[in-house]
Amino acid sequence: MNSFLLDRNLALEAVRVTEIAAIASSFHMGRGDEKAADQAAVNAMRDFLNQLDVNGKVVIGEGERDKAPMLFIGENIGKGDVKVDIALDPLEGTTITAQGGENALSVLAIGEQGSFLHAPDIYMKKIAFGYKYQDLEINIDDEPIKIIKEFSQYSKIRNENIVVCILDRPRHKELISQVRSTGARIKLIPDGDVSAVIATSIDESGIDLYMGTGGSPEGVLAAAALRCLGGKIYTKLIYDNNQSFERAKKMGVLDKNQVFETNDLAKGDVMFSATGVTDGTLLKGVRIKDDSAHTHSVVMRSQTNTVRYVNAKHNLNIKKYRSYFK
Repeated sequence: MNSFLLDRNLALEAVRVTEIAAIASSFHMGRGDEKAADQAAVNAMRDFLNQLDVNGKVVIGEGERDKAPMLFIGENIGKGDVKVDIALDPLEGTTITAQGGENALSVLAIGEQGSFLHAPDIYMKKIAFGYKYQDLEINIDDEPIKIIKEFSQYSKIRNENIVVCILDRPRHKELISQVRSTGARIKLIPDGDVSAVIATSIDESGIDLYMGTGGSPEGVLAAAALRCLGGKIYTKLIYDNNQSFERAKKMGVLDKNQVFETNDLAKGDVMFSATGVTDGTLLKGVRIKDDSAHTHSVVMRSQTNTVRYVNAKHNLNIKKYRSYFK
């Protein structure tokens, strides 16, 4: 059976979804209001998702139903018949956008039913590296010192030339200390670990490894992109209490110590689209000039490993757009 993703029109439609969400949130850049920026992206993305010719179910979204009024896990979207799973983050980097920082994205992944790991919105330990080293096997439970040593030996990159990207959080104090003790260099980022993981497979990024803990939804989205780019990610869910594990069990995760690799998080034929909200390693941010918006997006597909960059100009006077741009 031919995959629904063989329809090239869907790739263009997916880009339209992330473009509209990125533009809507960009009007709140640097204004200090995270909620307004996120809500603008959610409203725009939801409306445009419902125009897609698919029968989609949100499996990675804004949160669980009781905590998210829109794009919640389990919500149905689209107007077609073909059943697909949807993973999304209308605004990956709400704080970044509110502060006018770098690497904020609007992100969408589409896959056949069962493509994406169903997991509660809890912390996830992550280690990722690029496509050049995807045959490297590591143990996510090893100390960072050992992992960097193994990466250095496999990649033939000396420790002092390795760049490790880490979220700048108090919980990463010990991780940062261990990485520094190896002689490796560190790039600390305030937010946006989807783009940081993807950057490990972008030659021009200068990032070799991503290490640390972040949200599990972001881990799934990043894995979808790496399926298309050829990179590798190791992850492990972190349970603060029995309640979070019970939630995970209801979603099909039965082993507390299970390690999820790239294909466990995103399998089958997967499409990934992202549009830059602010300038970053992967994409340029939205540019507003007079009555037009300029966007920079990427759309990828796992089956063909095709990666397309899309530059677009949008007329903000078009009636169907106006309500999103306030």
